[in-house]
Amino acid sequence: MSEITLADLAHEVRSKNAGPFWVTMELFLRDADGYRIAADESFLNERVIAQLYRVEESTVQMFRIPSLNVVKISFPRPISQGSLRDRDMHAGQHHVPLARMPIKRPADRDR
Repeated sequence: MSEITLADLAHEVRSKNAGPFWVTMELFLRDADGYRIAADESFLNERVIAQLYRVEESTVQMFRIPSLNVVKISFPRPISQGSLRDRDMHAGQHHVPLARMPIKRPADRDR
């Protein structure tokens, strides 16, 4: 059986610039059940994002918006937009590791 990911629970997972020094990612979940999983602080939190994107945990900002089934995440860009080493000028590909995060099924969570 194939692994279920955050992308499978979402209408859209996207990332974009939030100015030249920040990245914002948004998870637009399909329904309240998907939102409950993505918004669960024991599953997705600042520490997880910091490890996934190699940024300082204290710099990660998370916003959970239940009325819209949205989780929004912001953190400083590791390389400022447009600098010599910038490989993603619009931060349009930063969402991929987040989208690929595996979801544990309820039976798997007890293990």
